[in-house]
Amino acid sequence: MQFETIILGAGAAGMMCAIHAGRDVLVLDHAKAPGEKIRISGGGRCNFTNLHAGPANFLSQNPHFAKSALARYTQWDFLDLVGRHGIGWHEKTLGQLFCDDSAKQIVAMLLDEMAQTRATMWLQTKITSVNKTETGFRLTIENQSAQKTVDCQNLVIATGGKSIPKMGATGLAYDIARQFGHALTQTRPGLVPLTFPDGRFAGLAGVALPVRVSCNNTSFDEAMLFTHRGLSGPAILQISSYWREGDTVRINLFPNSDPYETLRSQRQQAGRKNLSTVLAQMLPSRLAEHLVDDWKLSGNLADQSDTALRTLCDRLTGWDLVPTGSEGYRTAEVTLGGIDTDGLSSKTMMSKTVPGLYFIGECVDVTGWLGGFNFQWAWSSGFAAGSSITAQG
Repeated sequence: MQFETIILGAGAAGMMCAIHAGRDVLVLDHAKAPGEKIRISGGGRCNFTNLHAGPANFLSQNPHFAKSALARYTQWDFLDLVGRHGIGWHEKTLGQLFCDDSAKQIVAMLLDEMAQTRATMWLQTKITSVNKTETGFRLTIENQSAQKTVDCQNLVIATGGKSIPKMGATGLAYDIARQFGHALTQTRPGLVPLTFPDGRFAGLAGVALPVRVSCNNTSFDEAMLFTHRGLSGPAILQISSYWREGDTVRINLFPNSDPYETLRSQRQQAGRKNLSTVLAQMLPSRLAEHLVDDWKLSGNLADQSDTALRTLCDRLTGWDLVPTGSEGYRTAEVTLGGIDTDGLSSKTMMSKTVPGLYFIGECVDVTGWLGGFNFQWAWSSGFAAGSSITAQG
């Protein structure tokens, strides 16, 4: 069987590419349904893009690589598509856009667009081998218990990274990249909770508060959540992409106020109050109790000199913690690193050394922040490859 273009992966990037790749497109995926990561994202409402999406919101060994694709298919282009399909949406926080109703609407929208271009999709299909031919590529696949051979001129790899293996994530994209001589950057879990030994924060599980978290010259102001295994919440997921084993994470428990002035004022008004009582009025009570015990704080406010209060506030605004690890790919939202962008065209996503071979989406060494940025990379990189294929046709 012969197709002009075969796309491996019926996720966000793969379906977007299929919509723009022109005629005679076949999309293959091992899952039972397309767009599974879209369906479960954003609590079932899909944080499908971000109003503020731009190159600065992405990590890569080459920070300039994503600029071309992001500029040529923007968040406004995707919003226009969503609007044409009558999908209601709202901004939740920090430019994050969600469906009013269901993430399934985004999947349905993409399938409808694919149907208009008459793209074919085979699900529950296993890729057995991929080989180069004189005119393109030959794939051996298993579909409906039968082995088949399919040929194509263009082959697009959109099979994602290693994150969330229970949904079927594999390293297939990396295997194919290596097979055709492409280098990989180091891969690791990204947007992932951080862990600490011996249930250090187990007693605080469920406590959440706004913080500023910093690591390696990068900071995020968002919510932090204590868990049985360590720290999570948006602020921690964000900083996890910048953290490496052995690094210190600094937490400011008062990102929007000055605790020193608050404590000095309280000392004048209620100096007889126990320090722990006052802290429990400024922080979640369980966290205040934990810090009092951990830092061995005691005495009334009146007993605290300005110097003692300043030292305490330095700790409250600069709480240094060293995580032992992360929860890994099991809960990571994305994979950091991937196929080295040096081997790809930033305009078309095509291999510089193997004509007709494209890599898009999460498998490439471009990783977005939390908040709809990774979906925007899927839309933008999928459009870049698809429109390039159409232009060649």
